[in-house]
Amino acid sequence: MKTCLLCHKPYQMEVSWRAILTLSPEQQKICHECHRRLTIIEGKLCSICGRPLQGVSSTTTLCYDCVRWENQREWRDVLQRNRSVYMYNDYMKETLNLFKFRGDYAVVHTFKSLFQQCFKEHFQDNYMIVPIPLSKQRLYERGFNQADAIAHLLDLSLSHPLSRKHVKKQSKKSRYARIHSDNMFIFNETVLVKHQQILLIDDVYTTGTTVRHAAKALLQAGAKSASSLTLVRG
Repeated sequence: MKTCLLCHKPYQMEVSWRAILTLSPEQQKICHECHRRLTIIEGKLCSICGRPLQGVSSTTTLCYDCVRWENQREWRDVLQRNRSVYMYNDYMKETLNLFKFRGDYAVVHTFKSLFQQCFKEHFQDNYMIVPIPLSKQRLYERGFNQADAIAHLLDLSLSHPLSRKHVKKQSKKSRYARIHSDNMFIFNETVLVKHQQILLIDDVYTTGTTVRHAAKALLQAGAKSASSLTLVRG
C-alpha cells in the first residue's frame, strides 16, 4: 500500500505487466484517481505557445493569442515556442497551490517523468536552461522558487542570467495590464548568453507575458533564440 503524494490517501498500485514495464517510479507516486483528474496536453497544438487547437481549421497553425503577439512588431519572433505538459484545470490549481503556497515541495516529483518526456520530445540538451526567477521579496515570502524546482526535474545544469523586479503578482493583473507592463526582468551581465539557445522554465504559461519579457531581455543581451517549457498551460 502506497500513499498518494497529491491527495495523501493510501492506494494500491496497479499490478500488471503494463504497469511494471511502462510506468516510471514518478508516475507511480500518485493514485489512479489523481492521475485521471490531471489533463495531459496532446493533439494538434499552436506552433508557438502550445495551446491545443482541437476543433479549429486544419490549416490553422497559430492560436488567436499568438496571432496578436506576432502582429506587434516589438514582440514578433521574441518567443520561438512554448510547450507545456498539463492543462490548467481545477484540480491542477489545487495541486499548484499545495506546491507553491503551502510548501509541499515533494509534489513536484510527481511530474518528473512527463516533464522530462516533454523536454526530450521538443528540445535538445544544448539549450541553456534558465528558470524564471522570483523577486527577492517573493522568494523570501515563499521560501523557494517553484520554477527552479521544476527546472531541476530535467537533471541538467541551470543558469541564472536574470533577476526580477518586485511588482504586483501577475495573477492579480488583467490580461491587458500583463501584456502592456514594463519589463520585469534585469539581465545579469556576469552570465554569458551570447549565441545561446535559451530554454526558459516556469510553472504556468497563461498569457505568455512573463516568458516573453524574459526572452526579450535575453535576446537583447545577445541570445540566439528563446523558448520555454512550462509545467502547465493556462
